[in-house]
Amino acid sequence: MLPWIQLATAKVPGGGELRLMRRGEEFSIRLDANELMNSRLGGSEEALATLACQKLAGRARPRVLIGGLGMGFTLRAALKVFGTDAVIEVAELVPEVIDWARGEMAGLYGDSLTDPRVSILQRDVGELIRAGAGRYDAILLDVDNGPEGLSRPANDQLYDSRGLSDARAALRGGGVLAVWSSGPDDSFTKRLRRGDFVVNEVPVRAVGKRTGSRHWIWLAVKT
Repeated sequence: MLPWIQLATAKVPGGGELRLMRRGEEFSIRLDANELMNSRLGGSEEALATLACQKLAGRARPRVLIGGLGMGFTLRAALKVFGTDAVIEVAELVPEVIDWARGEMAGLYGDSLTDPRVSILQRDVGELIRAGAGRYDAILLDVDNGPEGLSRPANDQLYDSRGLSDARAALRGGGVLAVWSSGPDDSFTKRLRRGDFVVNEVPVRAVGKRTGSRHWIWLAVKT
């Protein structure tokens, strides 16, 4: 078996260290000893965009905010399902992750980064949410391993009651907040419901529909 080779590292502001690894054609991004994402396992991140789009029921000119560029699974899926009139903003806090997408992992992204619908912003997604009252039809969050700050403690602020209130204010009527997680979290579900969202919890697989680890997506609709 081919060995893993470390290609680059990056510091997470207020958090740990990311490592970009490669083994043959396979890539991995790790936080210290924890694998955050793998280029062979993107099914649940793709579902984040697909399921959110279904909730919007063909809304014209949707404006979508994606929190976390990662390996681009959610972005590429969003470009497929939201149509040619969508406006898609991707917020990525760590500048090196954007560099990796345009460099070492460019083959994974194809032309998604230069699609005219897409803006790549080196910003904290929380700042964009707080500044975006009534701006978005969908907010897709995949900035950590779930509703807790594994990679960066400040990410907790996205998932507490105040953060959910900010997200609700940033959504237009009928808009959807979609959150990816490595597993379920009953307390987060309760916070969403207390925040006046209509909530669905959807288990999804990391590879396709039937294989790989089971991950979790919350779809929270602003009534």
